[in-house]
Amino acid sequence: MSFGRWLGYENREGDPRALRSAARIGPGMAPMVLALLWMAMPIVAVAQAVPTSITVRVVAHDAKIIGSGVGGAVVSIRDAANGELLARGHQEGGTGDTNLIMREPWPRAGARFDTDGAAGFTASLDLQGPTVVEILAEAPMGRPPEERVRASRTMLLLPGHHVVGVGVVLELLGFSVEILEPSTETEWSGTVTARITMLCGCPTEPGGLWDSDRYTIWAEFVSADGDRSRTDLRFTGETSHFEGRFEGLSAPGASGELTVYVSDDERGNFGMGRLTVGG
Repeated sequence: MSFGRWLGYENREGDPRALRSAARIGPGMAPMVLALLWMAMPIVAVAQAVPTSITVRVVAHDAKIIGSGVGGAVVSIRDAANGELLARGHQEGGTGDTNLIMREPWPRAGARFDTDGAAGFTASLDLQGPTVVEILAEAPMGRPPEERVRASRTMLLLPGHHVVGVGVVLELLGFSVEILEPSTETEWSGTVTARITMLCGCPTEPGGLWDSDRYTIWAEFVSADGDRSRTDLRFTGETSHFEGRFEGLSAPGASGELTVYVSDDERGNFGMGRLTVGG
């Protein structure tokens, strides 16, 4: 028996009873008929999104966590397959425990970055299935855009399997270099002073935890006429401050581009700061 005949409205030619039965199905029966038809349709399962937490910590190579003191870091998480932005936010907080990070041996499952007040970014992602994500970090946000550093990582996330605690660690290489002298407001006399720190803002000095005796620090000046000069920068006695002087410049009144460089070849950290002088 067909479904229509079972309902009693299939018209069979020459059968007046079928016509009378069909006539008895008025507008009031329509919802019941639709419900029965819906029940007869195949059931399609819809995947439910599962909240999945992920913590990201952005740290400076050979140093500590990049915290609020230097503007923190911006973290973005995207679906690697289609580029959809799943989460974006700001890493804020402290730089972490110096002893755990820099002095004590790192245990395999240690919580060296997961301490009270340590900076990090935590997001909750609604995942409907296994998802490969790309995590991108940019820092320090307190520096000009051209002086910030980026790092990324691609990984698989599974719905409901949280990545928290220490979380996903992204390491940024480099130094922060801020030219203090000359300034754009005053006429330059040839002296160069720069503040040099790790990306987390950690201080540099001879014999310190971040030992500037390992670094090569110098400045280069290219004049408006194309002449190139170089001078070394030395520690001033004030933490993170280094100074040098261009003796051969026709100063005051020199104009051109000044660049300060710092290099730690052993650990692969490099940095530079630029300033247009005069002009």
